[in-house]
Parts: sequence; C-alpha cells; structure tokens
Amino acid sequence: MPSNKSVSDAPISQFTNCRILREHTLQRYLQGQREDLWVREGKILDPEKLFFDEQGYADQQVDCEASIIAPGFIDLQINGGYGVDFSQPSEDVTAGVSLVAKKILEHGVTSFCPTLVTSPPAVYHKVLPQIKVHDGGPHGAGFLGFHLEGPFISLEKKGAHPERYLRTFRSGGIEDLIEAYGSLDNVAMVTLAPELPRSQSVVRELCQRGITVSLGHSVANLSQAEDAVQHGASFITHLFNAMLPFHHRDPGIVGLLTSDQIPAGRTVFYGMIADGIHTNPAALRIAHRAHPSGLVLVTDAITAMGLPPGHHTLGQQVIEIQGLHAYVTGTKTLSGSIATMDMCVQHFKQASGCSVEEALEAASLHPAQLLGISHKKGSLDYGADADLVLLDDALNIRATYISGEEVWRKQA
Repeated sequence: MPSNKSVSDAPISQFTNCRILREHTLQRYLQGQREDLWVREGKILDPEKLFFDEQGYADQQVDCEASIIAPGFIDLQINGGYGVDFSQPSEDVTAGVSLVAKKILEHGVTSFCPTLVTSPPAVYHKVLPQIKVHDGGPHGAGFLGFHLEGPFISLEKKGAHPERYLRTFRSGGIEDLIEAYGSLDNVAMVTLAPELPRSQSVVRELCQRGITVSLGHSVANLSQAEDAVQHGASFITHLFNAMLPFHHRDPGIVGLLTSDQIPAGRTVFYGMIADGIHTNPAALRIAHRAHPSGLVLVTDAITAMGLPPGHHTLGQQVIEIQGLHAYVTGTKTLSGSIATMDMCVQHFKQASGCSVEEALEAASLHPAQLLGISHKKGSLDYGADADLVLLDDALNIRATYISGEEVWRKQA
C-alpha cells in the first residue's frame, strides 16, 4: 500500500535508533523524543509535514544500532587509487573512475572530484570528455566534476608535478585554458598559482563559468593571494604544502586564513591532507583554530591507495610507496597520499582535538559549501539528498547510503 497516495507512491524509509548530525550538532532528542531520519525518493523528509500534512508512515525501518548518521563525505582532491591513475589516459577512462568510485564507498565517500595533476594537453583532451557529471548510486560515488591541479602553477613549488608540462598564461583569457584543457565542460575546480602574470582575468573567467578557483603550488605573497580572492578564488589547495612557509612579515597564502581583505559574505576554504604525514599535528591545530569553518579534508590519494608498497604512477611521474609515505622515485618529494577519507576524519579529530561534529563537517558540509551545493549535499537538512554515512563512536564507517539506498555495509 502506498504510504502517501495523495503525495507520492514512493516508499518511505525511517532510520531509527540513530544520532543525526544536523545544524552542527549530533541531535539526540527532539522535544524529549529520539529523532529519526525519514527519506523518500532520495531526499530527506521533514517529519512534521509527513505526519501532520500527509498522515504518512514508514514503509521500511532501518535500525541504525545507535550509530551516528552524518552526510556522505565529499573528496575534492583524489588523484586515483586501487591501481587507477586519473592522469593516465586510456581508451576507457570511465572504467578506472568507476572502479575508484565504487571502492571509496566503503570509506564513506558519496561524491568526489577526480583530480588530474599537471599533464600534457593531449591527456586533458582525451580524459576530460569521457566522463560527465552524474549522481552516485550502487555503482559508486557521484562525480561532481574534475579538479584540474595544474599546469598553471609555480616552477619553484611544482612538488611532484613534471616541470616540462608547466604552463603560463600568455593571453590571460579563456584561450590559454582551452589550449591546455580542450574543454571546461565537467570541470569543477582549477588549481593555479595567482602570482603568474595575467592570472587575475583567468580567475575571473573561471568563476564566471561556475568553476571553483583554488590557489596552490605557488610562491604568491599575501597581497597576490588576496587579489586572487577578490577576483573570485575561494579555495587553497593542500594548505602549507607546495607554498611559501608562513612568515610573520608576509604570511603568503597561509595568511588568507585570517586576512581582513576577504570580501564581505565570502569564505576562503582550505584543503588539509590529514594523513599524519603531509602536515604536522601542531600546524593542523593552528589552521583549525585560526579558521575552523573553512577547513576541508581532502585525501590527495594517488594510484597506490589500497595497494601494497612498491612503484606506481602519478600522471607522468613514477612514485614509490614506503610505508605510509608516497615519494617521487629517487627523491624525498611527497607526491600525494595513500590515506582514505575515513582515516583523514579520524586523524583530524585525534590530532586537532576538535569535536566529532567538526571532524565530520570538514569532510561533508565544508566541501559542499565551497562548491555551492550545500542545499543538496553535505548536510542532512530537509530536502537535501539522502547521501549518508553511518559511523560508530570511533568514526569507523558502518554503512554508506546514496539517495537513501544502501550502497555499502561493513560485514559483521
């Protein structure tokens, strides 16, 4: 029998015995009663409207066994994993992205931005057209668009990016971008160095197209970084890594965390690789305490995530995994991580001393706010997509749901 024939024939799911993360708080009781989560047609329902306006009821109940329910995690910087390198062109890029999308469900990731590091134009031209933005489901996490990290970055702070493919802005317009990338369709974010000549007009052009601009792999001073933000940039790629170190006379890009030159109503977000390797816990604490509402957890995971130690690729480079470290072979240059998002959430909480709520929102609400999609992703507000993770008190993933449908569950 339909739950609400006058409104919808779709079944209603009721998640019971849970603690819901909503409005920055783990909701335990509502007016003396434990609150449940209600889902229909992939969206979170307002129970008051369901009960009083529709006289609705649940078709199925899910006992969450006292789990935390949080929004699904969103990874804005992931280079690959499980043997797949997103920057390596193939005849079927979709297969590789789909494999990673499926595997990261067990780590609570329900949406992601596959990231391409600095590559020759032929790679972008081949890879970018093959995948269109699409929702997640049992097949894997949703694709929010590509994150293009380079090639418009600083030679001095190239990190693991191959020098021979770095580019500068010659015209300062869309022509530079099209020449490098071929197309900006299905691109969500571009990381660039704001000190490059003619970068301001490129930042403005990208933002006008709805593409998030991130500052990174850069030797920019604070003034140059602030200028980029005033032109529309809103993110910092892996804070502290591949940028000038903080200096008290000119704090560089790091200074954006406490700058008084950020336009009113704007937030600058910053990515943190909380894997215990890329950022010392003291630096992690400094960043979080300076600007907690801007912190976005990213994995920056590479091909070797989920694989044993050895040699793997990252774009045009060969990477060596030693323990938990990923180095450009023959060097001590870090080149991404092999951490998973649930590991980053756990480490961030432990290292920063933040609350459970803050740790979870750094992997869900904040990235959604950055991309301008927090009305549907990154929260459990009424009307939002029912992309969920169930976690225990140690923040281990118990189950992952996309649009209210279970897509992964930990085996007992």
